Amino acid sequence: QVQLVESGGDLVQAGGSLTLSCVASGIIFSSFAMGWYHQAPGQQREMVAGISSGGITRYGDSVKGRFTISRDNANRVAYLQMNRLKPDDTGVYYCNTAEYLADLEGRPVGSWGQGTQVTVSS
Repeated sequence: QVQLVESGGDLVQAGGSLTLSCVASGIIFSSFAMGWYHQAPGQQREMVAGISSGGITRYGDSVKGRFTISRDNANRVAYLQMNRLKPDDTGVYYCNTAEYLADLEGRPVGSWGQGTQVTVSS
């Protein structure tokens, strides 16, 4: 069973930075793509960043140029570096995984964790 544990969320002021972490188990981490997802209050969850097993990255339009996804295969961790945060970035951030980058959007294979709360004050 794929399990994912997110951490690193906090309350920050607009313009600030945060780094989120996601530890994955139950998969051959280095062979899977990893994604980060944002669920704003009252909204559906949407993918904001993904990274393939080979390091190819993809970003949602709202975070391009501000967020950076990376991975540490040795420690089975995916990161989301968040810079120039905006109040619209507020919400719960989740990670998930799929074999291919293209499948992260609609067919992630992990069980959704509790996520980590990010609150950006104006």
